[in-house]
Amino acid sequence: MALLLLKLSLTPVLIGAASLATLRWGPSVGGWLVALPLTSGPVALYIALDRGTAFAAGTAEGSIGGLLGDAAFALGYAWLARRFGWFVSMLGGFGCFAIAVLAMQPFISGPAVVLFTIVAVAMAVCLRLAPAAAAGGGTAPLPRWDIPARMVVGTSIVLAITEAASILGPQLSGILAAFPIYVTVLAVFTHRLQGPETAMGVTRGLQFGLFGTIVFFLVVTTTIESMGIEFAFCAGILATVAVQSVSLRLVRRPPSTAPGAP
Repeated sequence: MALLLLKLSLTPVLIGAASLATLRWGPSVGGWLVALPLTSGPVALYIALDRGTAFAAGTAEGSIGGLLGDAAFALGYAWLARRFGWFVSMLGGFGCFAIAVLAMQPFISGPAVVLFTIVAVAMAVCLRLAPAAAAGGGTAPLPRWDIPARMVVGTSIVLAITEAASILGPQLSGILAAFPIYVTVLAVFTHRLQGPETAMGVTRGLQFGLFGTIVFFLVVTTTIESMGIEFAFCAGILATVAVQSVSLRLVRRPPSTAPGAP
């Protein structure tokens, strides 16, 4: 019941906040915000309290592998958005997510530090290969139903995936927890209503934000069994804050000065 309440409350709040952040500070900041472990982190904490630290460590390690799928989704969506609509871009992004996650399968059961290194390097490559969005996107006013609809759609997807994950074990649960739910909702809605350049800005912000999230899960998976739940999550949050304070500065630079720009 506690996990259900968490998903029903935190998920729409996060999507709504990211949507408002996109309107206030631009699509890149919105994408950066949904990359934070604001839902997967609390879910990992609940799993640790409910099923023990060993299960939670496996879930966190699975999430590290899944985060490369997020970076691949962002890369695929951004390139496809330059020529196609939101539906083709979304399906292509999902395909890139699946390929990246499958490629990480042999490494997920190995040492977490090795997995982290591989994923972090691959994420940096994805960021480098991402197309640069133009400085401006569409500015059409959003209908009243837009943000509530995002919240409903995103929460429904979270409920469906997490219910299925409960029977798949720790590592597959971690991978599913990293599925790009929020960025899909945010990118698709902005793509439909404000154009592809805005959607590309969302995916660019996600790619920057993922570096703080991968550090969070590395800290949790390597310390939770030896140091305990409280230490692992507090240390993970502090490490994430440190990394994200740098990534936010980078993501707010004009696209022409960001990595990956020509």
